[in-house]
Amino acid sequence: MREFVIKPVRSKETLMATLRGNWNYPTAVRFGPGRIAELADACKSLGMKRPLLVTDAALAKLPMIATAAGICQAAGLACEVFSDVQANPVESNVTNGVNAYRRGAHDGVIAFGGGSALDTGKAVALMVGQTRPIWDFEDREDWYTRVNVSGMAPTVAVPTTSGTGSEVGRASVITDVRDHIKKIIFHPKMLPAIVIADPELTLGLPAPVTAAVGMDALSHNLEAYCSPSYHPLAEGIALEGMRLVHDWLATAVKDGSDIEARSQMMAASLMGATAFQKGLGAMHSLSHPCSANLNTHHGLTNAVVMPYVLSWNRPALSEKMQRLAAYLNLRQHSFSGVLDWIVALRKDIGVPDTLSELGVKPEHAQAFAQQAFDDPSTGGNPIPVSVSDFAQLYRNCIEGRLPASA
Repeated sequence: MREFVIKPVRSKETLMATLRGNWNYPTAVRFGPGRIAELADACKSLGMKRPLLVTDAALAKLPMIATAAGICQAAGLACEVFSDVQANPVESNVTNGVNAYRRGAHDGVIAFGGGSALDTGKAVALMVGQTRPIWDFEDREDWYTRVNVSGMAPTVAVPTTSGTGSEVGRASVITDVRDHIKKIIFHPKMLPAIVIADPELTLGLPAPVTAAVGMDALSHNLEAYCSPSYHPLAEGIALEGMRLVHDWLATAVKDGSDIEARSQMMAASLMGATAFQKGLGAMHSLSHPCSANLNTHHGLTNAVVMPYVLSWNRPALSEKMQRLAAYLNLRQHSFSGVLDWIVALRKDIGVPDTLSELGVKPEHAQAFAQQAFDDPSTGGNPIPVSVSDFAQLYRNCIEGRLPASA
């Protein structure tokens, strides 16, 4: 059991300095409040003179985008903004970004925003040098070897939410509108070369969004931790990532101006995406068809299905949940202790109880089950899940059928 000590009162300057670091894990990360000021330097270090800043339409209207572009322009970089990016991005968002990149004779990408903007920016940087369609680079077998690596553009990633962790990922999730399936586009070099993780960019993020993306970070850490794959490094990262969520998510939701809470959640997000190279599971398998077909928020959907999937996987997780509960200093060092904490956290931060509240209907259960079964995340679930199992899981999540903890 951890011992708790009274923390000394720290000045704002001391706190800001404490929450700062340069990491190379798994890529170069410049972490800390105010580090967006280093954006132009990061671009120049990668040889960029004409970066294309890729963001979403809503974010493009906010002052932070004009400020970021201005930082680059003041340093002599011909930075332009592309913002034709929707939530749950589709192929046309990437294609239009590639066209903008070529039209402006750009030489690098700044992927700036939440998961959708980061994924689109990374995909644009991949596709500017390819002649094949994007679906030829789906994460299957060795399809990544089809990529013309020399044609890929360098990327700087700037996250503005604390959930997806796409800034440290080697893939993009793009929806194929032909079959309404989210597909993972992968290449090892899609990992951004430099990340600027500035928690000040998340200040004032609305509470519901903070809650949804924070639970997404928890889902990444939790599913990585539960995956049966052998990867002690990722498992350790996931464990500490969950502690940060336990200690700081509720505070970040309640007080959007708390820079320490925002910083710790940004770290937890980054850690989740680093850890899930170990694997994900049925939470993501259930979530992807919902967002691809109904445009539900990915993080919020993960939050809703989380306790139902955890309960389903209970037979395989008893010992792991005991360890997690002890590390989090929960009242019960057991599976039930972890499940009760997650249910209470969801209630505290305003996460809906059921998928029906997100617009998922009983008739979707069977229709989405095959897509969930085919999702790449399914292979990481600690218990094998069949198509009929997924249909039952959907019904559980729609109807609120959660077994009582014991």
